Amino acid sequence: MRAARLLRQGESQADVARTLAVHRQTVHRWAKRVESQGRAALKKAGRAGRKPRLSAADLRRVAQGLKRGPQALGYETSLWTAPRVAELIERECGIQYHPGHVWKILRHMGWSCQRPAGRALERDEAAIRRWKKQRWPELKKKPKKRGEPSSSSMKAD
Repeated sequence: MRAARLLRQGESQADVARTLAVHRQTVHRWAKRVESQGRAALKKAGRAGRKPRLSAADLRRVAQGLKRGPQALGYETSLWTAPRVAELIERECGIQYHPGHVWKILRHMGWSCQRPAGRALERDEAAIRRWKKQRWPELKKKPKKRGEPSSSSMKAD
């Protein structure tokens, strides 16, 4: 709409393209559309790309399945992977997706990719803190101070 206004004010197509940071060919198409169909023709621009195969109801079913967890599908672990989500979508909606595309659907749904921290169940946090505070400084090599002879350059008498 701004392009139509600028063109009506007498701006050149090249100037409008620079102002709006679009290609000159795009402004040319807009100008032709406004000329033949009026400004309302610019409002009718449809969505770009293919229409989604999953409806809003499908996405709700997928979200419910995700919340139930992968163990509800018979998996041993509680970790969602792209192939597992692809299987969930196929079971719930009857639509096959490549696992590489599943992350786009999840991101659209507001889910994020998270990798669980690999930590032992027997982990003793207090013992780890104690080791880092006491034992690690004893083991760590300290840099030599300038002018201090190294042990290899000192000779026994």
